[in-house]
Amino acid sequence: MTVTVQAVPCLSDNYAWMLRDAATGTVAICDPGEAAPVIAALEAAGGRCDLILLTHHHGDHVNGVEEIRAKYGATVIGAQADAQRLPKLDQAVIPGDTIKVGQTEGQVIDSPGHTLGHIAFYFPDGDVLLCGDTLFSLGCGRLLEGTAADMFRALSLLKVLPPQTLVCCGHEYTESNARFALTVEPENEALRRKAEAVKAARAAGKPTLPVTLGEEMQTNPFLRASTVERLAEIRTAKDNF
Repeated sequence: MTVTVQAVPCLSDNYAWMLRDAATGTVAICDPGEAAPVIAALEAAGGRCDLILLTHHHGDHVNGVEEIRAKYGATVIGAQADAQRLPKLDQAVIPGDTIKVGQTEGQVIDSPGHTLGHIAFYFPDGDVLLCGDTLFSLGCGRLLEGTAADMFRALSLLKVLPPQTLVCCGHEYTESNARFALTVEPENEALRRKAEAVKAARAAGKPTLPVTLGEEMQTNPFLRASTVERLAEIRTAKDNF
């Protein structure tokens, strides 16, 4: 494995994600919504931050950028389509581009729905998917700017990734998502087992992430929706849950 990933809890329920390239020691942080806990994690890991990766422009994903950039001289990478709404980018990318964390290559994936300029980063060598607020464990992001069709297309690009892919999303929403998911698929045994495991993990103060894409394909009603119309129906129900 060429890259490792570690969750860094921020704010009330956010995660930033720290990646380290094994060959070079290069470190990247994704979506630092708050500087202090991210800097503490970076210092504990050796005091290095080479890159900051941004999935979208919301403050709870970018508010720590400037302090971290100033401290470490990190290169900030984000979507060209959202450059006007993101912190100043050193590298603006478009879907289909490749980025590098040390020797580890990552792919930029178009990921609209939650916001129109949302992107995800996928690192095949480490089986790591940094999906921001597009895909959550047992859920998906609210359609704040895009449509159900946008989200359906975004999820369709993610669910074809290998089942061992580690889904590294932006929030610890799994327990509440499980409660809703069970109303959609009450007979899903894998989902019922998952909900129990999640409840136990959270009661013990443990994170529920990352999770494998294969597990999500068995349990996440949004990934399992086979049409745009079905996704829209589930999303509306979740918004009113």
